[in-house]
Amino acid sequence: MPYISEILGKPVVDIDGKHIGKINEIIAVHREKMAHPQVAAVEVKQGKKIVFIPFLDIHVMATRIIPLCKKLEDIKPYKLHKHDIFLVRDILDKQIIDINGVRVVRVNDVELARVNGNIYLANVDISTAGLMRRLGLPTFTWFGKKSKKKKTSADLGSISWDAVELLGSDQPMRLKVPGDKISDLHPADLAELLSDLSRQEGTRLLQKLDNETMADTLEEVEPDFQASLIEEMPNERVADVLEEMSPDEAADLLAELPKERSKQIIKLMEPNEAKDVQKLLAYPENSAGGIMSTDFVSVPAHFSAEEVINRLRRIKDDVDIVYDIYITDRQGKVIGSLSLKDLVLANPDTPVKQFMEDRVVTVEPKTSQQEVAQAIAKYNLLAVPVVDEEKKILGIVTADDALDKVIPTAWKKRLPKFYH
Repeated sequence: MPYISEILGKPVVDIDGKHIGKINEIIAVHREKMAHPQVAAVEVKQGKKIVFIPFLDIHVMATRIIPLCKKLEDIKPYKLHKHDIFLVRDILDKQIIDINGVRVVRVNDVELARVNGNIYLANVDISTAGLMRRLGLPTFTWFGKKSKKKKTSADLGSISWDAVELLGSDQPMRLKVPGDKISDLHPADLAELLSDLSRQEGTRLLQKLDNETMADTLEEVEPDFQASLIEEMPNERVADVLEEMSPDEAADLLAELPKERSKQIIKLMEPNEAKDVQKLLAYPENSAGGIMSTDFVSVPAHFSAEEVINRLRRIKDDVDIVYDIYITDRQGKVIGSLSLKDLVLANPDTPVKQFMEDRVVTVEPKTSQQEVAQAIAKYNLLAVPVVDEEKKILGIVTADDALDKVIPTAWKKRLPKFYH
């Protein structure tokens, strides 16, 4: 059977040979327990007029001119149903999310198949040949060396319809892969998919994720792109997602939104999370205060190694990542730091003051991002604490956040994710 690109535009004549019009659309119905939609009608354009002709009244479709079995006036027009699939409108040129290949591909053509006198939607064609066929150009097959790389469904040129999930006429489709779901993908892979979709499609994809997965995915893209993706989301949902993000990432996103909307969202957040974000928003965007995170661990100098470990266990749900542990005196001033390695290897009864590193590099809230990055690079740090005038710790700036705008994005993507 032909592809729909070979049927569209074909002239239609009635049983007497009278010209009716040209095929403009093909309508299929997807019945329950049916793997492939069945062609139910064609849309024929007669100048400015449209007529829907049932498939049963078509004599044959695989011809240069498509003849009908009756006169046009004897044909009862096909009545459209809510769940009809328009092959041109709903499928052709639509995007498919290939979960296994972690990419977005486009439907260039649709292949039909005849079974027991009926015509069904068999495959969607995503190949270059399908695009050339649409353009009326000759197709060819490229014979090259076989790749040893495992092929995904999308690499095969065409995809069986029963492997495709139609999410809606205004949404990208998705390959049905048993055991694989969009939410199972790594946030970095989801972010890559978002970059291949339009803003509207990306927003719809995000909205299908749970709050935690959406937060992790948004943290993988730039703040201005984040802002565009959540532009049409309800403030309540945005507030829930921001609560799952690290405070510095949440503050960066809010800074990209109109001030009035930003205030409304902060009011909807939990008080503790809102307080952390508001602190960060008070500092200049490219300062240490503006890019710092309030997720850090500090303990008093009299704690033993065992007491520190017990503290970490109690707060494990409140702090996502621990780089170093900062030691403070009775006034709350930072006097030292220690790594997790030193903590684990220490005798449980040993006070941290005895094995901490007492030379702590710190920065002030108004220190520029450039200077922070230089300090991190010079002293080979994973993070640097931000302290106030009294040397009390306010937060930390991680190496990836410090380098965020200092090195080009292309280079950042080549760096391993040491901090995630």
